[in-house]
This record gives sequence, structure tokens and C-alpha cells, in this order.
Amino acid sequence: MKILYGVQGTGNGHITRARAMAAEMHAAGFKVDFVFSGRPPEDYFDMAVFGGYRTFQGLSFVARNGQLDLYATCKNANFFMLYRDIRALDTRGYDLVITDFEPIVAWAAKRQGVPCIGFGHQYAFKYDIPRYKKNVVAQWIMSNFAPADTQLGAHWHHFGYPILPPLIHAQEMKNITDPDQVLVYLPFENSEAVLDWLDGVPNYHFRFHCKDIEPGIYGNVEVFPFGRELFQKNLSECESVLCNAGFELNSEALQLGRRILAKPLKGQIEQHSNAIALDLLGIAKTSDVLNSEIIQDWLETSRVVQISYPNVARAVVAWLQSNNDTSVADLCESLWQQTPNVRGIDFKYNKDTSENNEKSVTA
Repeated sequence: MKILYGVQGTGNGHITRARAMAAEMHAAGFKVDFVFSGRPPEDYFDMAVFGGYRTFQGLSFVARNGQLDLYATCKNANFFMLYRDIRALDTRGYDLVITDFEPIVAWAAKRQGVPCIGFGHQYAFKYDIPRYKKNVVAQWIMSNFAPADTQLGAHWHHFGYPILPPLIHAQEMKNITDPDQVLVYLPFENSEAVLDWLDGVPNYHFRFHCKDIEPGIYGNVEVFPFGRELFQKNLSECESVLCNAGFELNSEALQLGRRILAKPLKGQIEQHSNAIALDLLGIAKTSDVLNSEIIQDWLETSRVVQISYPNVARAVVAWLQSNNDTSVADLCESLWQQTPNVRGIDFKYNKDTSENNEKSVTA
């Protein structure tokens, strides 16, 4: 099978998910060409697994000081180039197009009549799941950003709908944590402000990954550059994770069993929705603002939660190999059956009940 796989490059979560899929598809003998959009080509790192990938400008958002900057986002968007790239990309030589919320391959496949599967967290929002509902325009944009014939959404719980568990890139690493060590990844916040917050919590040591402060030791904070291998090492050694409310890092932290404090990027409805889901499930603490007092209280009062999600990437690749002989609902049911219940959270999935829920949403 020859596949064109498009990946949204804003942030690192989509790329992390694609790494897991790349490894499984290679093992299955698929021929896969990767396309990335959403960030400058020079800002991608640790990309060897994707071979001779291509990049496009695509569309991305701009954030400043923990808040979505709508004016700068619109100003930086080049819709003429996006339209030109969609028209120029030829998907007709592929058996299948997969999009992880990447708009160029999705719209090119739609124009050219090539089957397209949407795979990723954003596709879970086609269902009536916990979400931020105050921005109707943003909800419409998310629903139409990267269209697909078949949509495989993923979330921390199925919420009664045919939604997959999180796809987590399995890593060969020791999971031995120090309760005084905290991993910090807040790429949308002001890094100097983050340093000030952490300085006010002197009883803990923070490992802070950012790109605009010189790596080194600053009191109780050690600053690291971006890099997948080093980040994974720190994640394996820190008992707590302070991050934004993106999907992939929070999923990895839950899989490993970490204490989580997540701050949603203001104005970004996906992250606000994620915070609502984390609160509802009781698997992490969330806060719309951060300061030293909030961080201190979280570290001293919050619990560690671990959820053992199955190998979703392998199951999806096997599903693709079978030419989709089983339904999406069957695929979801088999995966949630492999997810043990945790502290009052029931992951049991009823396919028949789900089909009734789906009809009520899509009717």
C-alpha cells in the first residue's frame, strides 16, 4: 500500500504521533511519503524516521505570553500560497491519504477524489464530547480545517463514542522518577515569566525546555533546549509535569504515571476543551493562570495518575492492512477493552450504545 501522510507541524504532538505510526507502517511494509506544514523547515528536529519528507508553509497560529494572537495569526496566514499548494499537490498516485490535521493533503485528496483518513485528537470533536463551546467560529474552523472521508479521533476516554485511546510513541527508557524533579514545557508562555514562577518554588528542581533562554542552571531551574531524546530522558526521571493543555504530552504523562498541571493556551479552543476533559475525568489539575503559589499547591496536594493505554499505532496499521474489514466501532471496542479501569474511571466501551449516541449527534 502506498500512502501519503500529512502532519500538522504546529507544536510537537502531531509529529510525535506520526513517529509512532511511521515505525509501525515501516514494519508492515507500507510505502509512505510524509508531508509536514505549519512551521519553518529549519525548525523541525529529529526527523530521520520520516525519510525524504516534504514541507509546506500551511497554516499555523501565533501565541504570545500564553494567549492566542488572532491578529498575528491572520496576518501571517498566506491563503494564496495554501490554495496554490493544495492545487499543486498530486495525491492520485497513492492508494490512501492520511491527515493528522494537516490541511494541504486533506484538501488535495478531497479535490482529486482520493480516499482520505483523518487521524488524530481533533477528529474526536465531531462527537458531543466535553468541550469549550463559547467560540462557535473557532469550532467551525476546527471541523473544516482538514476534512477526511473517515475520521479516527483519539481522546483520554471514549465518552460513549467510537473514539480511539491516545496514540503514544512507545520509548525504550527507564521509568524511575524523583519526586522533587519537575519537567516544564510551556512553549506558548513568556519564558522569563516562567523562570520567575519556578524561582518562587525553591523546594523543587525544575527541568525547563524552551528555545529562547540559554541552556544552563538558574537557581533551582535547569534550562534545556528542544530535542526529543533529551526531553524523553527528563520525562522519564521527573515525577511531575507542568505543561500546556495540548493532547500528546499529557497523554504520555498519563501513560507513564505523572502528576500533571496543565494550563490551556488562552483562546485556543482545543486546549480549553482538553482542560475541561482533564478536570471531568479527574486525571490532572488545570489552571487558566500560573504563579508560584498555584504551582506549589499543585505539587504538594495533587495525586499521580497512571493509565495503561494499548498500542494504538499497531492496531490502526493492522486495521489498514485488513482493508478496514472491521468497523471503526469494533476497532475502538477492542482497544478500550485493553485499557484497565483507574480510580473510578470506567473505560469499558459498549459498541451498541455508541452507535445510538452517534446517530443522535449526526442526525
